[in-house]
Amino acid sequence: MTEPRWIRVTALENIPAREGRSVLIGDREIAIFNLGDRILAADNRCPHQGGPLCDGIVTGTSVVCPLHAWKVSLCSGRVERPGASERCVRTYPARIDEGIVLVAVPAMAVETGPGHAESFNTVAIEA
Repeated sequence: MTEPRWIRVTALENIPAREGRSVLIGDREIAIFNLGDRILAADNRCPHQGGPLCDGIVTGTSVVCPLHAWKVSLCSGRVERPGASERCVRTYPARIDEGIVLVAVPAMAVETGPGHAESFNTVAIEA
């Protein structure tokens, strides 16, 4: 099994507390959330109809999708509302190192070659 690859994303100050931002790493659109005391990351598509989770309302360690109010845990990726659901989003390890947000993605998502994220070290946050 391949070890995940830590990717430098942005300065922590670019993600306001209690908000999310979208970033493209390789072929993955990932939502990064600043919870004030830690950073969490998950796929940026709600499992219901693909709403942008980065634009949702952060509540505790969950986010509420802006389209249809599905509530998703940012720790586990499981849907918390509405009711029990087998649907979930993928979550990613994230950390802060000297004021820089890093996200761990599968190495195959950032393989070298044309069109792959390995061609750069830092990924820009979308405004």
